[in-house]
Amino acid sequence: MDSTSRFNLEERTAKFGEDIIIFCKNLPKNEITRPLINQLVKCGTSVGANYCEADDAESRKDFQHKIGICKKESRETKHFLRMSVVAVPEVKIEARKLWTEAKELNLIFNAIYKKC
Repeated sequence: MDSTSRFNLEERTAKFGEDIIIFCKNLPKNEITRPLINQLVKCGTSVGANYCEADDAESRKDFQHKIGICKKESRETKHFLRMSVVAVPEVKIEARKLWTEAKELNLIFNAIYKKC
């Protein structure tokens, strides 16, 4: 990711969602991973969707609420990435990269939320 994209949260959160989808498509499908994949896709792609909604917020309160959702969804993504590694240990390295990005996004949204 280039430095311009790094500071463009709309692009960064969209890329994160895309990376989550690709990660999930490559996980083996079984009775344990299916619910994890479902949850991971939901929360991982929700970060960007809610950021877009925050960007178009109708009020300061609406903006703060949507940023709060981004914060929660990025944290939830970290949780399900951790669980996916327990279910499929061989994806640990790739999951760690995504987990780090989810953590960075969570910290960014936390800082934005506190400034509101």
